[in-house]
Amino acid sequence: MIYCPLFVQTYIGNVVVSLNPYKSMPIYTPANIEQYRNSNMFELPPHIYAITDEAYRSLRDQDKNQCILITGESGAGKTEASKLIMSYIAAVCGKGHEVNKVKEQLLQSNPVLEAFGNAKTVRNDNSSRFGKYMDIEFDFKGDPLGGVITNYLLEKSRVVNQAKGERNFHIFYHLLAGAPAGLLAELKLVKDPNKYNFLNHKNCIHIEGTNDKENFSAVQQAMEVIGFVESEIRESIELVACVLKLGNVELS
Repeated sequence: MIYCPLFVQTYIGNVVVSLNPYKSMPIYTPANIEQYRNSNMFELPPHIYAITDEAYRSLRDQDKNQCILITGESGAGKTEASKLIMSYIAAVCGKGHEVNKVKEQLLQSNPVLEAFGNAKTVRNDNSSRFGKYMDIEFDFKGDPLGGVITNYLLEKSRVVNQAKGERNFHIFYHLLAGAPAGLLAELKLVKDPNKYNFLNHKNCIHIEGTNDKENFSAVQQAMEVIGFVESEIRESIELVACVLKLGNVELS
């Protein structure tokens, strides 16, 4: 199993190089955020918070647009790195009802993107099968006003075929495990993933240490936070159910 967050190793100029230690590391706490807040980049040990703080202060104090590029092979921790950057920005920028609302929407976009765009691969239990460009807009005080997330290169072929030991996109398993019996009945679904050709042909149903049932509730709540109305959430779930059932259609 691939564990994150990352273990920061060294700098190369203004690039931070990090290594996945395959275990959790206690270096992303509120105390660490305060330690790196408003500190010079090379004053403290290399850390993703240092890169983020440098970019945020340059944007806030010098009015310079900033771009943080996250790259690496599967399992390197790109998804976790993006979440750490967003959580740091949310922690250090201003407060207020509208600001907090925007920050929460930015943070809650992650569970939705991961449910519909991430899957278990042989190298990573939560591998992003798409690319994304996240554009966050700030006001003159450095408070977030909103953001736009552009997705590209979605691995659509995964829906109908996965390699041995891999899973389809998380949302299919979340739905079957987490939807109440009444909702499953309305959607004409059953809980057993083995009943669906898009999920059962590689015999990889469960991920150790994850709870698909709880994740389904988390995704629904996240969709509400980022602005989905009840009817849109229901329509999204219905589309997922339709895809599952299409996989069982046989043409003669």
